[in-house]
Amino acid sequence: MTLAPTGPLAQASRQALAGVVVPAAELVQVSKHYALGQTDVTALYGVNLSIEAGSFTVISGPSGSGKTTLLNVLGCLHQPTHGKVYIGGTDVATLPDRALSAFRARHIGFVFQHFNLLPVLSALENVEYPLQLIEPHADVRRERAMEALKSVGLGQLALRRPAELSGGQRQRVAIARALVKQPTLVIADEPTANLDQKTGAELIALMREMQHRSGTTFVFSSHDPQLLADADERVHIVDGRVVEPVTASRAANLHLAKGASHEHG
Repeated sequence: MTLAPTGPLAQASRQALAGVVVPAAELVQVSKHYALGQTDVTALYGVNLSIEAGSFTVISGPSGSGKTTLLNVLGCLHQPTHGKVYIGGTDVATLPDRALSAFRARHIGFVFQHFNLLPVLSALENVEYPLQLIEPHADVRRERAMEALKSVGLGQLALRRPAELSGGQRQRVAIARALVKQPTLVIADEPTANLDQKTGAELIALMREMQHRSGTTFVFSSHDPQLLADADERVHIVDGRVVEPVTASRAANLHLAKGASHEHG
């Protein structure tokens, strides 16, 4: 007798087998409130958002608009006050704390503006670190970490500590760390903000290459015009509300329409 699969990804697996397209992430009427002293602050208002699997999506908006809160909700770091959050078809709000932590450790990778590397560990050990939660065999962890470092062009610097690396090299280590566990979703918060333009462009090209190679979905928070220009979809958020997402094809159509209106104006 064959038992039906169970667990948090069972429904998503059944949908995939049935040919149903499951978004990498989906938010349904998501609101997020914080208590600031005696004041209730609303960071997100009824956000509806669907992020296509395998896409390169950039979230932009002014300071204080709710970008970081939105990323934290997508990354399962914060639970919404109201609404539903689905990652790969799984309703993460239904998971108890320990199951949610395990789900996040396995399915979501993070790239931070300030790298967030552990200074006492080598580049290789930093990349290997998140595997300790999901891979019990040390030799397998070490092999996967080295392969991830090689994939971002840093195999020869595996034993160096973060202080011995440039900013661009540190961010490459961070990208390898995010991808080493082969996640469903990578959340990247201003990943090029602390880099010069040339290094930032190289990092964007690298992340694009990794996305094409692995099929991983990337969601960024960024003001970087290079990253915005390269996005499959751009989502703009203002005062906790998402403005209509703009896909690359829609942006091109809007540009053509604008050009035509100027010609006839």
